Amino acid sequence: MRDSGLPRLVGLFALAYALDYALFVLSWWLLGRGVLESPIDFRFLYAWALVLASMLPFRMLSTWSAGAIAVRAGELLKKRLLLGAMRLAPDELRADGAGRHLARVFESEAVETLALGGGLLSFAASIELLVALGIVTLGAGAVLEGALLAAVLLLFGFLARRYFEERRRWTDARLEISHDLVEKMVGHRTRLAQERPERWHQGEEELASYGELSRRVDRLYSWIQALPRFYLPLGILGLAAAQPNLERLAVGLGGAILASRAMTKLADGFSDLVDAAIAWTRVAPLFHAAAREQGLVEPALAANGRPVVQAREISFIYPRGSRAVLESVGFELAQGDRVLLTSPSGGGKSTLVSLVNGLRKPSTGTLILGGRVATAPQFHENHVFTESFAFNLVMGRAWPPSGADLKEAEALCRELGLGDLLEKMPGSMNQMVGDTGWQLSHGEKSRLFLARALLQGSDLVLLDESFAALDPENLRKALLTARERASSLVVVAHV
Repeated sequence: MRDSGLPRLVGLFALAYALDYALFVLSWWLLGRGVLESPIDFRFLYAWALVLASMLPFRMLSTWSAGAIAVRAGELLKKRLLLGAMRLAPDELRADGAGRHLARVFESEAVETLALGGGLLSFAASIELLVALGIVTLGAGAVLEGALLAAVLLLFGFLARRYFEERRRWTDARLEISHDLVEKMVGHRTRLAQERPERWHQGEEELASYGELSRRVDRLYSWIQALPRFYLPLGILGLAAAQPNLERLAVGLGGAILASRAMTKLADGFSDLVDAAIAWTRVAPLFHAAAREQGLVEPALAANGRPVVQAREISFIYPRGSRAVLESVGFELAQGDRVLLTSPSGGGKSTLVSLVNGLRKPSTGTLILGGRVATAPQFHENHVFTESFAFNLVMGRAWPPSGADLKEAEALCRELGLGDLLEKMPGSMNQMVGDTGWQLSHGEKSRLFLARALLQGSDLVLLDESFAALDPENLRKALLTARERASSLVVVAHV
């Protein structure tokens, strides 16, 4: 924040806004003096016009600095959240599910827009409220006006606390509904094919309780918005009861108007800050995850004669598990090794792969990498991104790619039997693929994932159930290509 200049911008905004508001109050004092003189003193009216013109540069400066604060703070927040997302452990991602992570993305937008907008608005309203309090003390019925203002502020605080609690419950319900909806959308084809139709709409009664929460929040919000406007007629009645002279009446009336205006702005800013604070509780895990130690150290290049992987007495227990999935495992892989790793389903093969490639840390033991590792994870953990076919191939190698990178990628695709696919796609290597582009078959995706791992030029390639979707001919091509192109190779398969 310091390096981005945010403290300086905040100070500039505060100074510019304070000067702008001071000139605003001065302009009305000059107007009042000119109008209340008998006869009217036009010199005060000329001064009033001059002060109004003097406000323009400060108004422009405060507006510019507020925009600059929003842009720079938003950029920092997005970078921090992206870094935090990349440092979440895979098991954390699985535990929360796609719906809750999508909700965090939405809430991060709320934190950025509402916190900055509400924060600046509340800050400006606080300046205006302090000035209004000073003016109220100079006007008629200062004690009564001050007591009324204090009572309204206390009531505002009580309603604000209730609003925060109800809004938090409403947000919890909204995010839970969003999470359920996303999860059902992800598996909607399975539900259509396998679930009984009468059960498709189970759980929708939650919408009724959500509607009641919404009505309570709306009622409280309406009271918070209306409360500042109640102060103005109360303040005018207080002035009438004091029966002041004309000048003190004008000062007291100006203070009441300014106080009502400041509280209205404060109510707007406060509601935004409440929403931002509630959204922050969802986004905070990503923000704090960015402070974690990286944990993945860039391994040295493999040297001749040195093992690519050394595992000594490694064990692994899942965070919520009660027994070890792997226990006291030890092995070495040398350059040039070709290993087939088999076991029954649930035997810990994929867990071992995730330890070797650094996605998980062993619970106990020592794991030493003597080179770079590339992995083609299991099919459900690998993805075709909505980008070009070329991007999906060389994303782990270099982007933007060189001509040599693309030439090698195309040659590898043809070795894997994807030549017909390249010729069939209108854009060939530049064809958009994924959800909104060209739809790849299960086998085509498997060979894309294999090519992506092989193109990284790593010292060790791990293929986790990478051949299950291939027919015998393409399976033969894929195995031969992987054996020829990988420096060291581990193939994981079921028994």
